[in-house]
Amino acid sequence: MRVGVIADTHLPSLIRSMDELSSDTGEFLTTVELILHAGDVTAPSVLDWCEQFAPIYVARGNNDIFDHPSLAEGHLLEIEGWRIGLTHELRPESRPISVLRDQCFPGEEIDILIAGDTHVERLECREGVVFLNPGSPTLPHHKEMRLGTVGLLDLTPETLRAEIVVLGETPGSPNPGISQELIIEKEWLEKEKANG
Repeated sequence: MRVGVIADTHLPSLIRSMDELSSDTGEFLTTVELILHAGDVTAPSVLDWCEQFAPIYVARGNNDIFDHPSLAEGHLLEIEGWRIGLTHELRPESRPISVLRDQCFPGEEIDILIAGDTHVERLECREGVVFLNPGSPTLPHHKEMRLGTVGLLDLTPETLRAEIVVLGETPGSPNPGISQELIIEKEWLEKEKANG
């Protein structure tokens, strides 16, 4: 299953659709079967726009002062046998994964932990858990409105491929995102957890 991961869309109130900024995010979402949004949507119209591409789960961000059927404080999902925790804020991200996990999902076994909030893309495997922050497609690295990054999970029961996808360039505003990729076998990840 291909899962698109986005966060921190922060759509300005004068803009009604992500397409008004660029078609890059929409083109990316046409390739996925499910969307996970790690919060700070800020405008419910973003979720309506995302739902045209795939079903969506959303973690409430500190700027999300609205209700939506797919919005919750966090989501714990199982996809293709992988346990995924989706939340908004886990700062500082450098803390041990066990501490980050217990902040939102105490006592839960998690294979993939997804968070947003920082606007800076991050992809790594620590303590037998893949940590993914997709950055922001609209305000990368807290710079002014421009194209940034999104995340991709390509999951099978045996293998996980995680990627930071750098969207295009905004004229006059370079994209600060850095492309990253991890490919991990489930068996290897289980051994890492056991040794952790």
